[in-house]
Amino acid sequence: MAFFSDFADRITAMRDLVGDPVEAEELPARVEALDGEAVIALLRHANEIVQTAEQVSLVAAGVIARRSARETGQSGLAQSHGHRNATSLIQDVTGSSRADAARHGRVGEALLTDDHGATGERATPDDETAGAGPERSVENGATSGPGRWDDVLRTALFRRAITNQQHDAIRRGLGEPPTPDDATAVVAESAREAWAVAGEQLISEAAHRTLEELRIAARTIRDRLDPDGAEARFLKRHEARSFRLWTDIDGAHHASAVLDDEGFLWLKTITDTALRPRRGGPHFVDTEEAARAAALTDDARSNDQLAYDLIMDVLRAGALADADAVFGARQPGVRLVQHVDADGRAIGPALAEDGLWSLPASTTAQHICDSGSTRLILDGDGNPLDVGREHRLFTAKQRVALAIRDGGCRWTGCDRPASYCEAHHIDTYSEGGRTDIDRGILLCRFHHMQLHHGQWRITREEKRDFVLRHRSGERTLLPRRTTPRYAWAGIDPPPKRFRTAG
Repeated sequence: MAFFSDFADRITAMRDLVGDPVEAEELPARVEALDGEAVIALLRHANEIVQTAEQVSLVAAGVIARRSARETGQSGLAQSHGHRNATSLIQDVTGSSRADAARHGRVGEALLTDDHGATGERATPDDETAGAGPERSVENGATSGPGRWDDVLRTALFRRAITNQQHDAIRRGLGEPPTPDDATAVVAESAREAWAVAGEQLISEAAHRTLEELRIAARTIRDRLDPDGAEARFLKRHEARSFRLWTDIDGAHHASAVLDDEGFLWLKTITDTALRPRRGGPHFVDTEEAARAAALTDDARSNDQLAYDLIMDVLRAGALADADAVFGARQPGVRLVQHVDADGRAIGPALAEDGLWSLPASTTAQHICDSGSTRLILDGDGNPLDVGREHRLFTAKQRVALAIRDGGCRWTGCDRPASYCEAHHIDTYSEGGRTDIDRGILLCRFHHMQLHHGQWRITREEKRDFVLRHRSGERTLLPRRTTPRYAWAGIDPPPKRFRTAG
């Protein structure tokens, strides 16, 4: 069916349900008079119309962005209507926020085609805060041309497999494949293919992950495919680090920081470790630690106030801090996971255990000098080999292995990191279940409780995907996160890392 014919048919269906003519003020009473099935049908038709209209809106915003590019000067579409740039015009027309208007322009441009029939969006900066809208700088000298890798995203958006927010997260996170001047056509095509496959995998991931998880996954996979570029981006963010203090005219004191990757992970780990009981972290077997958690939960201070007091305690204590007094039983630290070959040589960037953020291999080597490392052996499918079976509880080493494999809570749509999770035995221990890694799965405390109290169970055949099952017969696959899969060979192998030599 033609695009607008379907649109018109749904409007007709809504008119038949509600009745016509009808004034806007009469609409609530008309809908309340409908039976349940009619209300659901009305909502379904309205949602389809909204999604169809959004596609039109995105394309129109993309055309405005293209016709208002900086090089058009004052003759640009937005400029000729009295606006500084396309984002300003889109914001004025739609009444949206500047961030939403900028995203509409970016995604809309990605949906357009150039004279050769290929998508015509230019590359975006790595830092999402760099540039407010479509008038962004071009990275790596990438320009539009035939054989664009992001056609897979364009198709998925038109087919409504992903939303425009998910499209933007994947597109900006993956950026453009690197195309050095000395790269051959074969190498350039190989890079585009690698990015296209990554896009397809992230599209399939989108239904199971939050927007923030999707954004982080896209950036981390990009670092995996382009380790040289990852190192350069890391150093760029390191150079941009800053911290300043100021007092406003009312005497209130403020602090502002731009963090590099290491600083961000360190601060996040400190606050997460201290506030985990308040944010749904795992329950504690140790009586003393359980009492600490209960006291923190009952504390009258807000999470932001607790975080502030914690940072001040750390600054006061400095390098001589009493870890037990400040942090509780576990001193915070950034745990990195680095894939190495049989000779111990690093392969690609490392991943932070919590959040799956990417860090260059050189940074991992620096951390190993300071804090040491623990080696775990993986099988050909990326599953950690068994490191213990005879304990009732999963050992610390097994917990590390589960964190490497699962990356956090495996429940669909949950973004809780590994340190917030509990290890669940899919085979009941009291009934002979064994504490094996391949029979364990990470679940956050909320979903672990929901599993045990909500008539759910998790099953697994050999080392295939875990399956969440309900007594009613509902069945949901719990696929692994895409990001860790790029670190291990043998699991739907991603394309080889981009190389500049043909």
